Amino acid sequence: MSVKEENANEEKKSLSFVEQLVEEDLAAGKNGGRIQTRFPPEPNGYLHIGHAKAICMDFGVAEKYNGVCNLRFDDTNPSKENTEYVDNILSDISWLGFKWGNIYYASDYFQQLWDFAVWMIKQGNAYVDEQTSEQIAQQKGTPTTPGVASPYRDRPVEESLELFEKMNTPEAVEGSMVLRAKLDMANPNMHFRDPIMYRIIQTPHHRTGTTWHCYPMYDFAHGQSDYFEGVTHSICTLEFVPHRPLYDKFVDFLKEYDGTAAKGLNDFRPRQIEFNRLNLTYTVMSKRKLHTLVDEHLVNGWDDPRMPTLCGMRRRGYSPESIREFINSIGYTKFDALNDVALLEAAVRDDLNRRSCRVSAVLDPVKLVITNYPEGASEEMEAVNNPENEADGTHAITFSKNLWIERADFMEDAPKKFFRLSPGKEVRLKNAYIIKCTGCTKDAEGNVTEIQAEYDPESKSGMPGANRKVKGTLHWVSADHCVKAEVREYDRLFYVENPSADERDFHELLNPDSLHVYTNCYVENYAAGKKPGDYLQFQRIGYFMADLDSTAAHPVFNKTVGLKDTWAKLNK
Repeated sequence: MSVKEENANEEKKSLSFVEQLVEEDLAAGKNGGRIQTRFPPEPNGYLHIGHAKAICMDFGVAEKYNGVCNLRFDDTNPSKENTEYVDNILSDISWLGFKWGNIYYASDYFQQLWDFAVWMIKQGNAYVDEQTSEQIAQQKGTPTTPGVASPYRDRPVEESLELFEKMNTPEAVEGSMVLRAKLDMANPNMHFRDPIMYRIIQTPHHRTGTTWHCYPMYDFAHGQSDYFEGVTHSICTLEFVPHRPLYDKFVDFLKEYDGTAAKGLNDFRPRQIEFNRLNLTYTVMSKRKLHTLVDEHLVNGWDDPRMPTLCGMRRRGYSPESIREFINSIGYTKFDALNDVALLEAAVRDDLNRRSCRVSAVLDPVKLVITNYPEGASEEMEAVNNPENEADGTHAITFSKNLWIERADFMEDAPKKFFRLSPGKEVRLKNAYIIKCTGCTKDAEGNVTEIQAEYDPESKSGMPGANRKVKGTLHWVSADHCVKAEVREYDRLFYVENPSADERDFHELLNPDSLHVYTNCYVENYAAGKKPGDYLQFQRIGYFMADLDSTAAHPVFNKTVGLKDTWAKLNK
């Protein structure tokens, strides 16, 4: 085998199975070598990390093969949809770094779909059923037993046409009638047992107002919208595998309706390809459950940093690049799996290490007084913004006699391997001097209220004498040159690994300790000026971002992720 052939084989192995199918279609000359995908969210909620996987595939395939990916809102259920969700979906896709070719709506095709449905009735392939939803469900049968035909299945065409028109009037009663396709009540695929095409909904539509009172079902509108738009590859998740034959059947009817089949123009047909959806441990992806969390105020809105929504992750401090890298790392298969949320956090951690600005913050402060440092004096220390990227430069942090350090960084009676501050021991203060602890002050309850130390004037970072080795390095902020801040630290929203598979009420599975708020924190002045969207590393603590609630007078920071994955160890 030649080197060229070996390289080609290796490249093919690196492709997802979806990309391999796309390349096969291109090699076969299908669709004239044209690639067109679409991302079709229903605007009935905010996008979550699961949607991001579909976005990366839909837009990624189009980008890789010089095609186009359009955005289409499947807005066929006005009772659950509104413009708030539309606007947020647009924002999230842009934040992830993708650009759509065109924006479409299923509602753009309401008249075409209606006319197609009328043709279906006239051809004897659809009828109006006046049974209740419960009766229809009972007559569907099971996968191993055939269904029972509706008593309205053979009603005259003219009668169904008349009733279908009545369904689209303000007087029509929701649930009183539906339009069903006349297919096969004995088909082992339950979706073929006379599926519902239209139902009555008397809620005004966010785009069409009260023009329509009767709306198409997803299975009827989706494939037809793909066909109208010229979609070549309809890429979706595995739950749509059993829907695929119905998708193709309706396209067959549509090709007959528009004359394409009669002309022998059969080369164009959207090809549905299914991949596994994204499931994460300690997370739910159900829109119904996410709605419940928001509506019952169990979280602080759709963008609560504990939520798996993209806007929640953005507010928490995740970067779009880290989400895309995580999705790329887990890949696409035909088998559902439960992915460890630690893999996502590791991708976030790796990405933020490259892009975050290092700053100093103390979350649980105790006073440190440098007793031999001049009273009222201060000096500027140079702090590197990002050791991973020299171009990010430096900033100044002020050093003075009175400092704040982390309470956990001092121990009066320390064990041998405690390399932080304790009486008689030396540590280096990051970007500053080596100090030696000389003692501490306690209150009546024995709590340490102040630590005393002396500094070595010849040990300033960057000075010739600064090379003296000590085992510990602590971060700090000047008590006279800092800003008090609030810090929000997050844990898993659910305390069970797979809440979606747990049969208990999901309310019982919520982690009562998923949010900790620290109100007595201090950050250096430089950090206090940071805004939402600025990626930060609080040195020795973790990655953080200013929250939307943050102000100059009262900075608020969200903890994005720790420097290391300590959660797994704590919960073994």
